[in-house]
Amino acid sequence: MTTTPAPSSLIATLPGRYYTDPEIFRQEQERVFEALWCCAVRAADLDRPGAFRTVTVGRESVLITRSRTGELRAFLNVCRHRGARLCTEESGQVRRALQCPYHAWTYGLDGRLIAAPNLVKMPDVDRAAYGLVNVALREWLGYAWVCLADEPPSFKETVIGAAAERLGDPASIERYGTEDLALGKRLTYDVRANWKLIVENFMECYHCATIHPELTDVLPEFADGFAAQYYVGHGAAFGDEVGGFTVDGSAGFGRLPAVSEDQDRRYYAVTVKPTVFVNLVPDHVILHRMFPLAEDRTVVECDWLYAPDVVASGADLSKSVELFHRVNAQDFAACERTQPAMASRAYRAGGVLVPTEHHIGLFHEWLTKRLATE
Repeated sequence: MTTTPAPSSLIATLPGRYYTDPEIFRQEQERVFEALWCCAVRAADLDRPGAFRTVTVGRESVLITRSRTGELRAFLNVCRHRGARLCTEESGQVRRALQCPYHAWTYGLDGRLIAAPNLVKMPDVDRAAYGLVNVALREWLGYAWVCLADEPPSFKETVIGAAAERLGDPASIERYGTEDLALGKRLTYDVRANWKLIVENFMECYHCATIHPELTDVLPEFADGFAAQYYVGHGAAFGDEVGGFTVDGSAGFGRLPAVSEDQDRRYYAVTVKPTVFVNLVPDHVILHRMFPLAEDRTVVECDWLYAPDVVASGADLSKSVELFHRVNAQDFAACERTQPAMASRAYRAGGVLVPTEHHIGLFHEWLTKRLATE
């Protein structure tokens, strides 16, 4: 295969192997997912001491639980005795302790080793030293974010800073009060595509006029091919006849209390690298968490969050949820159609980005720099 130099209006993408090579994915696990802050669970899902959830971050299973004192804690989901998986379920509830199902080593909700068969006969065993391995955890937007790095990067700069960089200032996202919202709907998608294809798709809108008719009906400017993320501080405006961010443009729910006048009737999108998308509209927030499991498989959890009184009232959320569910289904189908071609000889050198997609090139530059670090 031969290629010709790209004209100045186009820039090259990553080569196809970046989406298919298991070794590149292993490097991403080590240098991206295990080195940066990843959004793990919604804090309200763990609403009482002993509630737990396990998630995959890079090559590790991470256990998040609520302690007896009410704080969230995160640990590697590995028993310190012989390495068995401590919690084998995705989520659950324990009464007072976490017990390994293999040899019954038992840990407090603070991770300390508290019991084991014949432990009293081993007085030299330091129960703190043989406790569960801690994982750094921070709460933001009502979610627990974890980082496996021995020295995590600044949360303020790399996570909160991503919102500030996109929206112009951190207060813009804080006005939606995401940490105080209630879960209206959660859908999980098992996408047979590389995680980067999903990120790239979310960042651009060159495809919107082709595959998102419902979205462009609500946000007409998206038909021009410029995504909300193309501009700093810009939110795509609702169409003049649109009542709300719903599948048919009908009215949604009342504007969230602190959302400003200039944020009303607008949609904002934020990518928090590596694996989070935040979508902001006046009456709700949609948050995507990605869990890359293989070079060609990514699980995406999508939460629709509303004012607590809206959820408590039993209001019909279906038209609100359906709009972005359709967007998700359309996007993920497009990514799955693209994934096989990443292994084609036609894509060995990669593809090209048109001007409305050029900010994806910045994502590629960021990734290649991460992979180059030792």
